[in-house]
Amino acid sequence: MKRLLLAATLLALLPLAACNNAADVASANLSTAADNFQIQRRIVFYNTEDSSYMMTIEGLCSLGNADKSGELSVTCQTGPGQYKKHFLGLSRNVTYFVEQMDGATVSTYHYQVIFRPATIIPDISVK
Repeated sequence: MKRLLLAATLLALLPLAACNNAADVASANLSTAADNFQIQRRIVFYNTEDSSYMMTIEGLCSLGNADKSGELSVTCQTGPGQYKKHFLGLSRNVTYFVEQMDGATVSTYHYQVIFRPATIIPDISVK
């Protein structure tokens, strides 16, 4: 168990080597905060052919980090312990942009790593 925790800690600290300036650290911390539903966002889907907004999603939302090309998933926290996930297709004439609604305080001197015990230690049920 200790080895697993040590390995997870070392793996989580690996991105520190890639952050070489304050802007990179702040950007990484903002992304981490957004992925933990701490940042209000507005995601707008835009049709480039007729210059129209097709759809807007607003709230405490995280963008998918492992989506296939031409796809986007958006997960939003809608209440305590409640979430909604949307799957969207992108095409040559449909694009999107993400706006951070409010300023957020993140440190440029401290890289933020958040461990969730439930993801490190699996929930095993014995029957």
